[in-house]
Amino acid sequence: MRLCLYQPEIAGNVGAVMRLCACFGVPVDLIEPMGFRWDDKRVRRTAMDYIDHVEVTRHPSFDAFRQAVPGRLILFTTKTECSPYDFGFQPDDILMFGKESGGVPPAVAAASDADLRIPIRPEVRSFNLATSTALALGEALRQTGGLPA
Repeated sequence: MRLCLYQPEIAGNVGAVMRLCACFGVPVDLIEPMGFRWDDKRVRRTAMDYIDHVEVTRHPSFDAFRQAVPGRLILFTTKTECSPYDFGFQPDDILMFGKESGGVPPAVAAASDADLRIPIRPEVRSFNLATSTALALGEALRQTGGLPA
């Protein structure tokens, strides 16, 4: 299992995702460009010392990411109705989340193997990125027996 963020824009979200993945032992892939400088102190402030316990790989583009990281690409998006709670995850899945302001472009969405949407009330748009990753990764690891002991 891997977690991928497509062009994330908020340093604090990336730090929170890195901390989440450190706790679960899941590698993080970051597709650039990002909306902040990588040495931004806000990443370290949110990730804290957990940053030393997570594997992070930065990729210059989506194409470079796909060349470097094989596996089934599962896109989390607000533009579908399929729920992760009705989906069968596999241990080598890559869970991908788009940038906070607009998700992923159509070409990236078309390259995904499955599109999932975390169910929420209709009068709201979406969860915070870090919250979405926690819900999705927890369910995927639960289904595949990948939760830490």
